[in-house]
Amino acid sequence: MKFENKSEVLAAMGVKYKEMEACESQGEFDAKSAEFAELESALKRFEALEAAEKAYAAAAAPVEAKEAGAEGAIAKDEPEAGYEADVKAFAAAARKNFSEGVPADGGYTVPEAISTKINKLRDAKFSLRRLVSVRNVKTSSGEDTYQKRGAGAGFSSISEGGKIPKIAGPKFFRLPWKVEKYGGFMFATNELLSDTDANIVGTVTEWFAENARVTDNLIVLATLREKYTRTENPESYEVIEGLGDLKRILNVKLGQTFAPTSSIVTNDDGLQWLDTLKDKEGRTLIKENENDPLKRYISVGFRKVPLEVVPNSDLPTDATKGAPVIVGDLKEGCQLIDRNALSIKASDTAAIGTGDDAVNAYSEDLTVWRGLERLDCRLKDEASYYMGHIKPETAASAGAGESGTQGAGDSQNKG
Repeated sequence: MKFENKSEVLAAMGVKYKEMEACESQGEFDAKSAEFAELESALKRFEALEAAEKAYAAAAAPVEAKEAGAEGAIAKDEPEAGYEADVKAFAAAARKNFSEGVPADGGYTVPEAISTKINKLRDAKFSLRRLVSVRNVKTSSGEDTYQKRGAGAGFSSISEGGKIPKIAGPKFFRLPWKVEKYGGFMFATNELLSDTDANIVGTVTEWFAENARVTDNLIVLATLREKYTRTENPESYEVIEGLGDLKRILNVKLGQTFAPTSSIVTNDDGLQWLDTLKDKEGRTLIKENENDPLKRYISVGFRKVPLEVVPNSDLPTDATKGAPVIVGDLKEGCQLIDRNALSIKASDTAAIGTGDDAVNAYSEDLTVWRGLERLDCRLKDEASYYMGHIKPETAASAGAGESGTQGAGDSQNKG
């Protein structure tokens, strides 16, 4: 494979490394290792060229300065590295079709730093992806095997010379998954493309990162709500009137299986209500983590439960049911399947969209950007979490003042 620059080699090395991680046989791993070694050789070649260019520039500068009659040497710009170099490579491909991970199709490999930048921007705002388990896959569908929870029945007493009885073995179940395609497009005038490279790549990466984050949140929430919205035997949402209800969920419903690893997730409205709950000395039950001030926990009885607050815009309050609350171990409850093949293409000739959203890049002198990703999300263990709502009247009285706060706290002892 021929590479045009160092960034392309680094991106290919990143893809190859992930392929090596996914190898299941030693033979396949050895083959991928050999391909990775070839990429290392290509990288060393570009590094050697960079070193030679610097050496040549240093040697040639005094000569050029003397010939030009200059008093000092003429300094030459050194090649840009890292993200800035990838920005230029990314923007240079704006007038061509390109796709990450599909160089065999004639596509342009998205530089590794650009892909990393998108992931960082996606996580800059609240992403439910970090609360659930995430599995990166290389295929479009598959099944995973898990052992069912349950305690053994114990051994039987055996008399001397007696036969050893059979015991029941562990039970297993399989969870199928199949990724679906998600995506969208945006466009920019070709006048924008004549602006700086940083502006071009900044606009595109921020747009894809934000939409990827919102997509993750919507998929995860829809999956968590499945046990409450399914047509057969749906669960009922928990009604949270006080701290006692949270205790009941943690101590009884989640129990010692999940309570030690559980957290409480709510939105801004839920935080306001929780922040009005006080201990006997009138101190708030919400505390900052001493080791990490950005993390918070809430004292629920003898437990210090991590508290995650999602903005109202990402986890809205139900006008009828109240502010949402999720209690449990979401990493055990929900798994996001990521095909890990974000593709981005740009074209100045494509026609895309329908109706009022239709765009003809060629006739309108535009460049159209299209982003696609492939995801799936499924429940692993629905017993590991519970969803509920803070009753609207409870939240309103809690926010009315200190007397309302104490009333809300006193009502909890019923749990």
